[in-house]
Amino acid sequence: MSSRQRFTPASHARPAQRDSDPGPPQRFSMDAWDGYKAGRDRLLAHVQTRRVPNPVVLTGDVHRSWVADLKADFDDPASATIGSEFVGSSIATTGDGTAENQDAMLAANPHLKFFEDQRGYMRCELDAERWRTDVRVVPVVSRPGSAIATSASFAVVNGAPGVQPA
Repeated sequence: MSSRQRFTPASHARPAQRDSDPGPPQRFSMDAWDGYKAGRDRLLAHVQTRRVPNPVVLTGDVHRSWVADLKADFDDPASATIGSEFVGSSIATTGDGTAENQDAMLAANPHLKFFEDQRGYMRCELDAERWRTDVRVVPVVSRPGSAIATSASFAVVNGAPGVQPA
């Protein structure tokens, strides 16, 4: 297998399920893939059927950052991990963002490994053996000159679908 085949890009979709309520009932955004469950299920089934090795989805435009394992069945945390997802925030959207609902979001979504409302971007590096993503945040966008910092770093290792701390 060539190094070009080791990490296979998926579509620009955000396929990880995102329940915004830590208790029953589940609450989903109908403006994202959760509003299109049948389409998401077909996409992820296609990845499994075709045995796509280590699919990584890199996307954004949701004004939040998250890192997730893509699961065969998001309602069963023990189901197979079939890929990884990195969703970058917006760096220039109005509002400074917060870190207020991180714990609730992570509790409602065991496949999420990271969730943050702060503004920023993701820096990705990859080679034949590993994909690394640094989540970069700007704590204040309402004033010029705010410092940028790395909030968290994650890796996907060739041959082992799913994210892990870097």
